[in-house]
Amino acid sequence: MVLPVWFRKKLIMIRQAQADNRTSLLAEPEFRATVVRERVRADRNHSPLAVLVIELAADRSTRRDVNFLSKVLRRRLRVTDSAGHLAKGVVAVLLPDTPKAGAWKVASDICDVYPPGLERPNCEVYVYPDEGSPSDGETSGRIEQPVGSVSSKLDLLFVHPTPMVKRAFDVFGASLGLIAAAPFLLLIGGLIKLTSRGPVIFSQLREGHGGRHFQIHKLRTMRVDAERLQADLRAHSEQDGPAFKMRHDPRMTWIGRFLRRSSLDELPQLWNVLMGDMSLVGPRPLPVEESLQCAPWQRRRLAVVPGLTCVWQVRGRSVVPFDEWMRMDLQYLRNRSLFYDVQLLLSTVPALVLQRGPR
Repeated sequence: MVLPVWFRKKLIMIRQAQADNRTSLLAEPEFRATVVRERVRADRNHSPLAVLVIELAADRSTRRDVNFLSKVLRRRLRVTDSAGHLAKGVVAVLLPDTPKAGAWKVASDICDVYPPGLERPNCEVYVYPDEGSPSDGETSGRIEQPVGSVSSKLDLLFVHPTPMVKRAFDVFGASLGLIAAAPFLLLIGGLIKLTSRGPVIFSQLREGHGGRHFQIHKLRTMRVDAERLQADLRAHSEQDGPAFKMRHDPRMTWIGRFLRRSSLDELPQLWNVLMGDMSLVGPRPLPVEESLQCAPWQRRRLAVVPGLTCVWQVRGRSVVPFDEWMRMDLQYLRNRSLFYDVQLLLSTVPALVLQRGPR
């Protein structure tokens, strides 16, 4: 059966429109949401996920240049691939089920369309789960470290921005908390100084939003050489997984035990909240060494700013297995809202009074 000419033309136009929709550049928020969804699928299927970042030359990043790159991608990418804006003059390509070598082949094919020299874009490949630092000697076009808002860590593609309302709530709550806690901090600080050798404030490197490292501050509850002695006590940890929890920790001072049980040792973290390193509500930040030992699916907790309290602090504390603790953090990611934050904050005080398990 021979189809009418007008009908064949209509079919061609529909197919072309479908192809254009599949490969047109997504807006930055939509592209990041697509990457996050694909990350969940990669975690479930244990399949590789690659992201190719293409940074156009400074004098070749006009709308016309971006449209040309979009056409190049349209001809080269698969139906399952996605491309979108990452920053001004920067386009990223999501390549599911693609190892690093395959992503670099795509980069090479794209760069070959451009003439050699400074007009070629910079290309960089990031693989999830991480296979090491980018550009392990594999080059395509002008391979350099991307600049500007492009990070050297793929984790930053997975982060959720903090809503302005939540940040305002954090600043107000932390400011009020610090003012109210100031007399207690002075009193407790004096007791710590009088009863044990060492500083009043203990600072430790933690992994936070998007994998960024920051110094968390606490009232010191242990002897000054506590971190050096932790390796010898690892076998006695009452928490499975990479986290260390021990109910009767011999490194703790007598006043430190009271501070831990009451969570008063965490009052200085209100300053971390004020500085933006933490939030009033969010997954508890782990020490960098422990956080890096988490499985890829567990590291999804880094998509939001860590907090003083969260679902685990209220419902589980350290009496739950580590995997369940991580699932509680992911539950917060799915349900996060200002109303949910207020609920968790109001539930924290009774949870601390009735708490069980080591701290």
